[in-house]
Amino acid sequence: MPVTDIGIDLGTASILVYIKGKGVVLKEPSVVAFDRDTNNIKAIGEDARLMIGRTPGNIVAVRPLRQGVISNYTVTEKMMKYFLTKAMGKKAFRKPRIAVCVPSGVTEVEKKAVEDATYQAGAGKVAIIEEPIAAAIGAGIDIAKPQGNMIVDIGGGTTDVAVISLGGTVESASIKIAGDDFDEAIVRYMRKKYNLLVGDRTAEDIKINIGTAYKRTEVDYMDVKGRNLVTGLPETIRVSSDETQEALKETTSQILDTICAVLEKTPPELAGDIVDRGIVLTGGGAMLRGLEELIEERTHINTMTADEPMTCVAVGTGRYIEFLAGFNEAG
Repeated sequence: MPVTDIGIDLGTASILVYIKGKGVVLKEPSVVAFDRDTNNIKAIGEDARLMIGRTPGNIVAVRPLRQGVISNYTVTEKMMKYFLTKAMGKKAFRKPRIAVCVPSGVTEVEKKAVEDATYQAGAGKVAIIEEPIAAAIGAGIDIAKPQGNMIVDIGGGTTDVAVISLGGTVESASIKIAGDDFDEAIVRYMRKKYNLLVGDRTAEDIKINIGTAYKRTEVDYMDVKGRNLVTGLPETIRVSSDETQEALKETTSQILDTICAVLEKTPPELAGDIVDRGIVLTGGGAMLRGLEELIEERTHINTMTADEPMTCVAVGTGRYIEFLAGFNEAG
């Protein structure tokens, strides 16, 4: 019976599971709801996400991964076991080979925690891969060639910027600013400007529907419901896309600074390749409108978003196992 090859994108916001030959078979929020009193898990994934901010006191909905790193080991292990069973079915396969990706800045201890949790969840063999390399493979870039490629992977908890050549990372930086911080910036802006308290899910809706990082020719509007902090009563306010640009300015500029810092450290030959080939954006955060224009304006380098930015890392992680298997057989 052949061994199943699985790639897991263990993200702060979502978990994606890729199975060789089938593609991405599962994409769910990395959220677990459990009962504080009994420690029993009530829901995992999408069901648990719907509970965020809406649970009674004894039930808490948590994200066991914070900024791409395991913050609650036991819950992460249970969550991975649940998603693997859901993705593969309950049939007794031989233990699968699993590749899991981690942000490029994680420590050896954090890598070991991910590896242990994956073995506990039922893996036969585990490979840990850095996010930018997985993102590059998933975006269809041939990373084995001796030419420079720049990848900017904006996830939920971390943004990874890397220059890749000959199958490895030449220069990289990882910052704990990403999609979740976009949401928090919108929450802060609404509170400061309108005295309106909105939840994380509402902030995410604003970001997805009208959020922009660059001034747009056509302004979009959205009605936002929240609680007025002065009167304590519910209120609806009309928000424009220009306001989201203002709200996101600080977080997007931190990502820009990181991209520029990596470019400054890149060897000149590879920097020349990047000018020719452009910068590739992946990850859910890359879907924020106007990011391409903002990066181009600052770096003067052509910037494009991968075809399926959300699934790039999961697909790349799965293909990495095939790449390793071929590599080992060749060796």
